[in-house]
Amino acid sequence: MKAIIYQVAKELGCEILELEVMPDHVHILCEVDPQFGVHKFVKRVKGLSSRLLRREFPRLKSRLPTLWTHSYFVSTVGGAPISILKQYIENQKNV
Repeated sequence: MKAIIYQVAKELGCEILELEVMPDHVHILCEVDPQFGVHKFVKRVKGLSSRLLRREFPRLKSRLPTLWTHSYFVSTVGGAPISILKQYIENQKNV
């Protein structure tokens, strides 16, 4: 999953600052050109990962109606220190 996200980011000129894949969701701290739009980045990640993961792991087709929901959460970081945000994402597996 991480390799797919990094691939999409590279193709779209986005920078992944921190990334953690959880069993049922993903945390991504990234820089996306506002002219391009975060929604396009998310759509591309979900679309490509769904195709590739279902091709590599056919059992996903029968176990889940869809790999992703239509929803996602996005927030801007404003003045928050990047180091604190990275630490939050890094620590998600420990929660």
